[in-house]
Amino acid sequence: MNVSKDLIAASVTPLLLSILNESDSYGYAIIKRVKEMSDNELIWTEGMLYPVLHRLEEQGLIESYWHKAETGRQRKYYRIKRRGLEELEVQKKQWEVVVAALAKTWTDRGNS
Repeated sequence: MNVSKDLIAASVTPLLLSILNESDSYGYAIIKRVKEMSDNELIWTEGMLYPVLHRLEEQGLIESYWHKAETGRQRKYYRIKRRGLEELEVQKKQWEVVVAALAKTWTDRGNS
């Protein structure tokens, strides 16, 4: 299934914050995690991911740091900040409202 760009754009912030709430991560690992979580339905690209990471960093929701991987390569990692945790809670509540409304609409429609 091709998920619309609008839906991907709307969900990118809560997904990113949720992933970083699990643990610090770097770009490629985030892309891989989204693919895993969505059973290969959501395919993010670096060109889509990095502008969002930079925006969230500018907003003070996440921060980055350099870390040397086991391979010896330096990677830029991202971690969620306190403001990011607060925003994640707001995002969760908003999505719960949307999901509940959709579920109710779909369920009620089936009972007509």
